[in-house]
Amino acid sequence: MWETLQGEGVLQGIGTGAAWFVTICLLIAGLVGCVLPILPGHLIILIGAIAYRLMLGPANSGMAWWSFAVLIFLMAASQAFEFFSGAAGSKWFGGTRWGAIGAFVGSILGLFFLPFGLLLGPLIGAIAGELMFAKGKTKTAVTSGVGSVVGTLAGMGVKIVVGVIMIGWMMVDIFLIH
Repeated sequence: MWETLQGEGVLQGIGTGAAWFVTICLLIAGLVGCVLPILPGHLIILIGAIAYRLMLGPANSGMAWWSFAVLIFLMAASQAFEFFSGAAGSKWFGGTRWGAIGAFVGSILGLFFLPFGLLLGPLIGAIAGELMFAKGKTKTAVTSGVGSVVGTLAGMGVKIVVGVIMIGWMMVDIFLIH
């Protein structure tokens, strides 16, 4: 009986279904994590891809090893962009290097005060950097701070787009490349 079920693929179908269920749950949680700062969205998407490959094995998953390198690169690039986006926004809006440094430091410190710290950290950091070190006027400091918030929001938008691209890459690799 056991050999008959294995030969017909019934148990393999159950394994594939469970693998897809777990993978889809992880991919959805990863997308939610790209929007909510509490969850590490890209990391969860990468874990979903790894779990899918581990559950089905290299022969049945349809995912090539180099696909994980692409996913890791996208995850790292998005994280770097998100970290520096507040500083870039500060500079784009006319802030000095001190405002950009303040926005960068504020974005790191803001991680400890989720979720509000993600926007308030770069804002306060850019304003503080402009006022304390650049000896700028209040209007310039506030403009630099607003620029850091705009940059941070752009970074969050890129994070969502990259999360969708990561999932799309995984699906293309599974269904079209192999």
